[in-house]
Amino acid sequence: MVTWSPSVTLVPTHACFNACSYCGFRHAPAAGDPLAGALTDTAAAHQLAAAPQASEVLLLSGEVAPSSPHRQRWFARLLSLSRLALRHGRLPHTNAGPLSWREMAALGRLNPSMGLMLEGLGPAYDALHRHAPSKTEALRLSQLEQAGRLGLPFTTGLLLGVGETAAERRSALAWLADLQRRFGHLQEVILQPWRPANEPARPLDPPACDALLDTIAEARALLPPEVHLQLPPNLWPLPRLVEALEAGIDDLGGIDTRDVINPAYPQPTPVVLAEHLERQGWRLRPRLCVHDAWLPWLAPPLRRQAARQLRRWAHERGWRC
Repeated sequence: MVTWSPSVTLVPTHACFNACSYCGFRHAPAAGDPLAGALTDTAAAHQLAAAPQASEVLLLSGEVAPSSPHRQRWFARLLSLSRLALRHGRLPHTNAGPLSWREMAALGRLNPSMGLMLEGLGPAYDALHRHAPSKTEALRLSQLEQAGRLGLPFTTGLLLGVGETAAERRSALAWLADLQRRFGHLQEVILQPWRPANEPARPLDPPACDALLDTIAEARALLPPEVHLQLPPNLWPLPRLVEALEAGIDDLGGIDTRDVINPAYPQPTPVVLAEHLERQGWRLRPRLCVHDAWLPWLAPPLRRQAARQLRRWAHERGWRC
């Protein structure tokens, strides 16, 4: 079986104080105000109404510097959109860059799961992040530890194919494995192929696929078995998807109608994925943004909301709860 999360993405703001050399998501702050034109609750509610199938609301935001006078307003937007998602019967999952202890704890009370990409360790990543103050290696590592100390179900991942070596991939996976043994909060690790931004789609070539298959197998061997391995299906050739599953992938992540990070790569629909996988003996099943094993970690209000969604799916699909 392989899982996926029916998702809708809300972008509070594309403005970001980082300037990663590979990013096509970021906009420079307009007139110095990162919240100029920010997503309002009214606009977000319309987006939720247009995606009734989505149980997960991914809040994917550009970042505001911790020292910025706009930081408090930006964080208030994240809290407000998280509450809006819950009022609409959805489950928010926030990925908005590094957070203070207090910020992460406050969002953790409203989000059943949260996320932050590690991206990777080593000089290839240092070069990409030369103009990205919040993406220093030490800060990313401390953020993942902080989430563990707070007991938050968490998603992280590696950005692969930016010039890193196999040994550097292995080092990052070994660090995540050690972190999981200490805290147990990593519900999934995304193995994401890097694709150039602002260019026409360029599917992965066979050598890149083969190298990533080796990394998937290594990740499955290194990471504790409860950690799910995720691969974005729009960034991987559909004819080779089963090879990735056989190597260790067991999740296809949140699937919206559009990938806001890689818009040139269309998302395959869940129907197309299910039909393709069923022909080869695999079953595709939806999941919540928080995986089942971490449901007991949630505060009672979030656990009840998650249970309501699971009961709806059970009723619609004839599952046994």
